[in-house]
Amino acid sequence: MQPLIVIGVIGALILLVLIVGTPLKPLRFVGQTAIKIMIGALFLFFLNAFGNSMGIHVPINFATSAISGVLGIPGVAALVIIQMYIIQ
Repeated sequence: MQPLIVIGVIGALILLVLIVGTPLKPLRFVGQTAIKIMIGALFLFFLNAFGNSMGIHVPINFATSAISGVLGIPGVAALVIIQMYIIQ
């Protein structure tokens, strides 16, 4: 695709959103979910950084980040238990 066409389409979409407006509730839900997934990835990063000396390693991907982000510390503990006892 030509760069001019892509820029034109993006500009038209931005103009459409500015004119029509966006529904705030779905965007807020998507934003909060994305933030929770990022926090879950951060939980797993620290778990892998500090748990490396004890042989604990949980891969960081979308599924594990979503589980640890939505469930919090109990979700991280569940992932560690699954990794240690079920997978290995």
